[in-house]
Amino acid sequence: MTRTALFAGLLLAAPLAAQSYWPHHNITLGIGAGLPQDEIKSFMKSSPGIQLGYGYRFVRYLQADLGLSITFGAANVRDFLPTQIGTFQIKDREYGVPLGGRAIAPLAGGRFLLAAGGGGMWLRYNTRVSQPSYYYRIDCPVCTARSGWASYALGNASYFLNSNQNFRIGVTTQFVRGHTNGEPVGDVPGTRTNDRWINVYAELGFSF
Repeated sequence: MTRTALFAGLLLAAPLAAQSYWPHHNITLGIGAGLPQDEIKSFMKSSPGIQLGYGYRFVRYLQADLGLSITFGAANVRDFLPTQIGTFQIKDREYGVPLGGRAIAPLAGGRFLLAAGGGGMWLRYNTRVSQPSYYYRIDCPVCTARSGWASYALGNASYFLNSNQNFRIGVTTQFVRGHTNGEPVGDVPGTRTNDRWINVYAELGFSF
């Protein structure tokens, strides 16, 4: 009787365990755009961007997030650096490093996810010279940088393409509010600015 009861209990527990499964590690690649708002909209323009993200879903409904976003050419820098070996173009990049979390609402058996979250973000805008090669680097004495801190909020919707919940597609909208200070970058002045961004990304994800 004891063995029969144990076996029956295992049979009943198996479907419950399957229903409570979720991937803990989530890696995403997003491709989209960064759209400057408010004060910095007069200094910067909407530009293409990418985002790399890692999330650890430590319980079914909560996930810790860490990422890196790069926007290309929002400050519209098109300068050139003359050197003894030629003239090289100077470009600008806008970086964001978000650290935060999100609450997740799993639907349709966990294959469709709605999420909202937020946290803090380190911002850095800088100019850089296009290097001649990986093995030979040149200095850029006229390149500038500025940085600061921001908070962010996000909304996300994603869908797993397979029943094992490994591959997914989704979209994320991110609202960033903070400030930067430092040297001028393009038309951004060398003073403290109030920085507002709306970043939108279409995402591919892998979960395990």
